[in-house]
Amino acid sequence: MARSTRSKVIVVFPAYYAEKTLERTVREVPRDIVDEMILVDDASRDRTVDIARSLGLTVFQHRENRGYGANQKTCYRQALAHGADIIVMIHPDYQYDPRLIRYFVEFIEDGYFDVMLGTRIRTRQEALAGGMPRYKYFANRILTFIENVATGQNLSEWHTGMRAYKRSVLENIDYEGNSDGFLFDTQILFQIVEKGYRIGEIPVPVRYFPEASSINFWQSVRYGLGTLWVTLRFLMKKLFARH
Repeated sequence: MARSTRSKVIVVFPAYYAEKTLERTVREVPRDIVDEMILVDDASRDRTVDIARSLGLTVFQHRENRGYGANQKTCYRQALAHGADIIVMIHPDYQYDPRLIRYFVEFIEDGYFDVMLGTRIRTRQEALAGGMPRYKYFANRILTFIENVATGQNLSEWHTGMRAYKRSVLENIDYEGNSDGFLFDTQILFQIVEKGYRIGEIPVPVRYFPEASSINFWQSVRYGLGTLWVTLRFLMKKLFARH
């Protein structure tokens, strides 16, 4: 198939115990537009690294577990070092459909947006039918509403594990200073909003199943409280900037 993109596209996988889902995820990546796939393993003790190498991915390993945010930092650092023009981050747990990557890339490459998000929230029925726990669905809705009010955005989901960035976005925000944990995803979006970058969305199917990674209830509570704190800091920064 003829290559449909002029940009160098690198897909990054922040991986942690992904041996059961990695191959299915990688097999659906559209190779005609993706130049390289980089996997960063956060000290898994399963076969994630072996499988990644057998699939031809570029692999980097953390010697000790650093956390989800630290994993993404390594992903982006390596993708930029490898010359990416567009960086696509997708969880390797098969919750998100890699075949949609081509549309993320097209929207950025054609100049419509600087950042693309894959939103799992189209209707409540669809999200719950896809296996999303009810408490996660309602927490997602509440947090997203608060974040939209705080920022003036109208995003349908702030908490997705499928995102794409134009190179200049990652070069011009301080993602290295963000949390090494799950709050990284929230912090980087607030940074993107502060810089005035254009954010677009594409609906993605909801896939929750036993092998897919997911934070537990108490981790979700801590994440929710952390998100509210990040939102409050954003509002306070805006308020003081006006005075």
